[in-house]
Amino acid sequence: MRRLAISTALATTLFTLPLHAEMTADERLELQDEIRAYLLEHPEVLVEAMGILQTREEAAAVERDALLVQTNADMIFASPDDWVGGNPDGDITLVEFMDYQCGYCRKAYSEVEELVASDGNIRFVVKEFPILGEASLLSSKFAIAIRQLHGDVAYEAAHDALIALRGEPNVETLARLATDLGLDPQPIADRMDSDEVLAVIKANHALADKMEISGTPTFVLKDTMLRGYVPLDGMREIVEGARKEG
Repeated sequence: MRRLAISTALATTLFTLPLHAEMTADERLELQDEIRAYLLEHPEVLVEAMGILQTREEAAAVERDALLVQTNADMIFASPDDWVGGNPDGDITLVEFMDYQCGYCRKAYSEVEELVASDGNIRFVVKEFPILGEASLLSSKFAIAIRQLHGDVAYEAAHDALIALRGEPNVETLARLATDLGLDPQPIADRMDSDEVLAVIKANHALADKMEISGTPTFVLKDTMLRGYVPLDGMREIVEGARKEG
């Protein structure tokens, strides 16, 4: 579909070029017919042009992403509201915007864990970004409330449990989960709708809007955004490439 859209745009451009003002209407039509005939006889020219256009669009998107990351770097990499795992002193930071109800976030979870553990030098930051409905919001409020009340170790355990949870969470499910984690569920439930918890989610949504992030998982690594799931081997290559760039 993308190639079709590019082809249509390119063809439209070719046939609506601003021709010389002194040309007559018949001359304009004749030139357009010549262009059409040439393209029909040499369709590889159109394919080549489509490829160049797509490459330019992709390069422009990469440059735009880099600018967005640079502009919002403090909120992306250094917000005190985010849990930090891996090696806090790592030479490179990987940030993930995630949603507990996102299938691809769950798929990426074990692979990101393996990446961070096997590398040993990655600082890993989790951005709570619930976008898939009430169950997502409930899960994030629960996790953030636990971090604010009980700290990073308890948050990590809750985060792992929420990722593994099957079915949609509800108040009763989360109360049992808190108990299983050795925590009193009532203070957590009371905290979940507090201004402090909601402010974290609001700030992450505002940041995502600025960065034109609309899906999960989205990863940020140095000045690059990875919009969507990337398999483990691909992530390793991207991390190594980022390191070589310095």
